[in-house]
Amino acid sequence: MDAIKSWYLSRTIWASIVTIAMSLAGLFGISTAGIDSSSLTDTLLQAISGIAGMAAIIARLFATHQLK
Repeated sequence: MDAIKSWYLSRTIWASIVTIAMSLAGLFGISTAGIDSSSLTDTLLQAISGIAGMAAIIARLFATHQLK
């Protein structure tokens, strides 16, 4: 494993977050029977990747230093 990526781009992290969220939902009486956790994880990861890309573009637009 030589590649480095941000924690929020890790499928394992998001799968763990979804698992915890679904467990907590069950604890509070919210039915999660119709939710596919794998699909939810993929959707969240795609959304986070898209948001990160937009944030990078916006940050570049408002940067005060020129790229070389």
